Amino acid sequence: MNNRLDLTQVEALGDTLSADTEQQRKLSIRGTTGGLAKRYEDWRQQLLYARGELEALIDFSEDQHFDESPAELCASVSKQIVALKRILLIHTQNAVRGELLRHGISVSLLGPPNAGKSSLLNRIVGREAAIVSHEAGTTRDVVEIGLDLGGYFCRFGDTAGLRLAKEAVQGGQSILEAINHIEQEGMRRAKARAADSDLVIVVLGFETVNDHTALNFDAEVCAVANQLHQEKGNVLLVINKSDLLPMDEFRRDSALRIALDHFPGLARDRVYMVSCIDGPPADASTPFQSSDPGGIQKFLQGLIQQFGRLTEAVTSESSADEPDPSVWQEALGATERHRVLLEACVGHLDAFLAEATPSTAADGQRYRFDPAGGLDSADATRDTAADEEADIVVAAEHLRFAADCLAKITGRGDAGDVNEVLGVVFEKFCVGK
Repeated sequence: MNNRLDLTQVEALGDTLSADTEQQRKLSIRGTTGGLAKRYEDWRQQLLYARGELEALIDFSEDQHFDESPAELCASVSKQIVALKRILLIHTQNAVRGELLRHGISVSLLGPPNAGKSSLLNRIVGREAAIVSHEAGTTRDVVEIGLDLGGYFCRFGDTAGLRLAKEAVQGGQSILEAINHIEQEGMRRAKARAADSDLVIVVLGFETVNDHTALNFDAEVCAVANQLHQEKGNVLLVINKSDLLPMDEFRRDSALRIALDHFPGLARDRVYMVSCIDGPPADASTPFQSSDPGGIQKFLQGLIQQFGRLTEAVTSESSADEPDPSVWQEALGATERHRVLLEACVGHLDAFLAEATPSTAADGQRYRFDPAGGLDSADATRDTAADEEADIVVAAEHLRFAADCLAKITGRGDAGDVNEVLGVVFEKFCVGK
């Protein structure tokens, strides 16, 4: 782009033009400022500076006197690399969260048959997107719906109902019913869709039998939901068909307590009681309405708050890593291409630390460069110069590969790489004077 825009800005411009939601537009604008490219270049310069220190040690250690010993110099560089790696890992986490905004947040509706999952989906999207019937098992495959909800692009999946085989008494013996293979395949797909989702909405419904209304807890649903909650903590609970329950606060609170007993560890603010037949249809584009007889609008508001938590920037606990907190917000604008190259960069930094940290001397003694500073044992002096140099040469190459990964993000390539390293050598060590 005639040096007016770097590659990250061009990508951000393309994302801005293709944005479908408000959150996607805000995300793409972050990349057009050039802040991300500046950050990548700063990190690349840190790696070039660290590499320059090692290159000086490799090429001029016999002719020049250095203020630091080779061991101290390697320990100093390792400490810098450990700090940079920590920042890159957080940046990569934020890139993953940014991809949720860019490609859509995956949401699954999970529950027993006839709990009202399809009815809830229709209320969320504001149209008859899924077939609704009083017959259990209407949904056999995953019904995928994409929509803009509160500025977030979401991909909802309505799944087949989960259940255990029922027992029947025949001839005085208990016999489990045979679940046909189509229903079994539907349940398998439902579990797979939930496992791959960013958020899982577990839907339970009230049932009235012989004038007695109670929640239908299926053991299979509870087992899958509790496992997801323990592993990922991404479960919301919706208690549907609240219109079957009398408008009695005591009865409703009692139902909530019973529900929470079946899902240990689930917070109260992640549970919603709704009715899909009360009130006007929900409008996903304007989820905040004053009249909310069925509790749908309150549920949508809570859903959008969960989207915000899923996509908020991860920050470092240490202000020393990055004094400017806006840097972590900018990281949300990193694309999948950036993330892949950042992960490759971190891999090369790990390889550098593996080379620069342990080494084996000719007499079999081992020593370790501690990134916190210094050597672990006095046996380091027994290492031969040849072994130490071999380790440093390979380690310096890993730093070069890591810097190349950062250069590829901005489209810079390896142009000027050698001259920049020589500049560091001449500047810090005054070689040649």
